[in-house]
Formats: sequence, structure tokens, C-alpha cells
Amino acid sequence: MDLSDKKMNGCVYLLLSLKDRKTYLGSTNDLSRRLNEHDNGKCKSTMHRRPFKLIYNESFSNLNDARLRERYLKSRKGRMKLKEIFTSLNIGE
Repeated sequence: MDLSDKKMNGCVYLLLSLKDRKTYLGSTNDLSRRLNEHDNGKCKSTMHRRPFKLIYNESFSNLNDARLRERYLKSRKGRMKLKEIFTSLNIGE
């Protein structure tokens, strides 16, 4: 996926750590920049879990909607939705 062609107003993304096979869920208004920050160890919460693979993302018309979706996906009901995503991607989470 070429992320440089498309600037999003808001995005929720899911990363898979290739080191420990754990996931990281976040939101941003610039996915390319944010992935670069994760890959270069500039994010304290993920710097020791590199490298990462982007396994899922959703685009939104604004960052607030993306943040609301992120909050939902981190809730109990949202985790059930993430399990569906993992299953569709054949990831054993």
C-alpha cells in the first residue's frame, strides 16, 4: 500500500510487532509519519517492540472520529471486533 498518495484526515491503525507478535492500536492524522515514528523508535510505548507490520487501518473524515473509533476498539465490545479482524487476517491473537 502506498500511503504517500493519500493524505487522511483521520485514521485508526493496527500494528503487529514482528518481535513479540503483540499488537498496537493507535490513531493519527498522518499515517505515513506515524508509521515512520514507530519504525524509528520515536514512540516510547513501542520502541522496544520493533519492527512492526501495518496489518489494518480505517480512514475517517476527521481525527476526532478516528479517536472515537480507537476508544471503541479498545473497549470490551471493540476487542470482540478486533478478534474478528485477527481471524480474517489469520493472526492468532
